[in-house]
Amino acid sequence: MRQATAGALTGEPTAAVPAPLTAPEAGAAACRDFYATLASGVTVVTTQGPDGPAGSTASAVTSLSADPPLLLVCLGTGSRTLAAIEAEGRFAVNLLRQSQRARAELFADPRAGSAERFASVRHRRVLAVPVLQDSLGWSVCLTEDLRRYGDHCLVVGRLAAVSTAAGRPLLWHGRSFHALADPAGPEHRPPLEEA
Repeated sequence: MRQATAGALTGEPTAAVPAPLTAPEAGAAACRDFYATLASGVTVVTTQGPDGPAGSTASAVTSLSADPPLLLVCLGTGSRTLAAIEAEGRFAVNLLRQSQRARAELFADPRAGSAERFASVRHRRVLAVPVLQDSLGWSVCLTEDLRRYGDHCLVVGRLAAVSTAAGRPLLWHGRSFHALADPAGPEHRPPLEEA
């Protein structure tokens, strides 16, 4: 440990300052394994591309701010959806229901083109962006910022229109899809601890 010397000038005891931490660099596989333990909701991010609607499955989506209302979406740098968002400046985040696993798989399949992805999905345009009509909820966002980090881009969007419905979300954890467990009835809930 290094010793701080500021106290020596004031007559106070010197405090121990820990040495900077050094750790071995984590490998890509270990990082992916760590990321796989993060549970998240499954979404389809959509936008209007030059050749029609575009969209892809994303689980790296989170609220960023309530005032102003901002969402954060992470998309791979090679994503066709990302390219369309960069060109159009707007996108939608569609929250998938637990029954929509096949949709999540279709929009994640790199072999499926936009026409195939949208062929069997009811959608409508809100602020010129396609939104999936039977989703658990959707938000149309105007792009506020876009930054490249490694092999992904962070896309920050300001919410311009929002819709939510009742239901249960599709979840992603451990590299597979999951549903929430049935909620316990009131008789099975543990009591809240008092502060």
